[in-house]
Amino acid sequence: MTPSPFQRVMFAVYTVIFFLYLLGPLAVMGVSAFNTPQYPQVWPIEGFTLDWFGQLLADQDMMTGLHMSIWIGFLVVAISVPIGLAGAIVMTQIQARVRSAYYLIVVSPVLTPGIIIGISTVVFWRQFTGQTGTRFLYDGVVLTVLGQASFISAYCMLIILARLQRFDRAQEEAALDLGASYPQVFRHILVPFLKPALASAAVLAFLSSFENYNTTTFSILSDKTLTTVLAGRVRQGTTPAISALAVLIVAVTVIGAIAYEIYKRRSDAVAAQRQRAALEAEEAELSGTPAPAMG
Repeated sequence: MTPSPFQRVMFAVYTVIFFLYLLGPLAVMGVSAFNTPQYPQVWPIEGFTLDWFGQLLADQDMMTGLHMSIWIGFLVVAISVPIGLAGAIVMTQIQARVRSAYYLIVVSPVLTPGIIIGISTVVFWRQFTGQTGTRFLYDGVVLTVLGQASFISAYCMLIILARLQRFDRAQEEAALDLGASYPQVFRHILVPFLKPALASAAVLAFLSSFENYNTTTFSILSDKTLTTVLAGRVRQGTTPAISALAVLIVAVTVIGAIAYEIYKRRSDAVAAQRQRAALEAEEAELSGTPAPAMG
């Protein structure tokens, strides 16, 4: 059914409002990061300056929080991706009658409020380290990594599971029939197939850890991350330096997304070329003519 002129107009208005709502705050921060006033201001533009970026880099608390957030993010990735991979593999191997119960158990941390996860992490590990004599583990970084990984690993599992459900088990069975061991099948067949999902899970895990506040604000104890430092600054009033930080984060995210897309397209092109070459070689073998060499 062809939409009426009124429907087209309303759809256009909705689209404009949607993108204004989505991109408006980014535009405000982008302009105020380069404007000269001492408070975030979009209009009038009094002058162009890069001083706010210099002030941001000279802010010791902000840089310490940034380094801490990056370090915690990498640790969360190192824990969450293997746990998510293991959870996805178990999900595809267990019997169907227990699969639903298993799914509810492993996904339940995602449905739990971050505040509850943060408080329960602190309470549990305080009791555990006190009773086992491992008080050195009662550290803000350790607790934050454990608390975040408890639910971020579920995100990773869902991403990997979506890819794993499309895996052709005939490849695994063929490799085993040819004498390959299970570790060899995992390393040479399953992991290459899951590589896009593993990369996506790692990126999502890092970003989820980097921007997390609800869990981190309780589990970080006396340490500071970027989100906790920003929360304290916002209570005192925002400055253009915070807008400068937002511009840098958006720029890094966009550049990373573009780089990943370029890499993905090149990898897909190479894979498609190899597949075409294999098909041509197979057709040439069946017809008895030599296959063209790859350039």
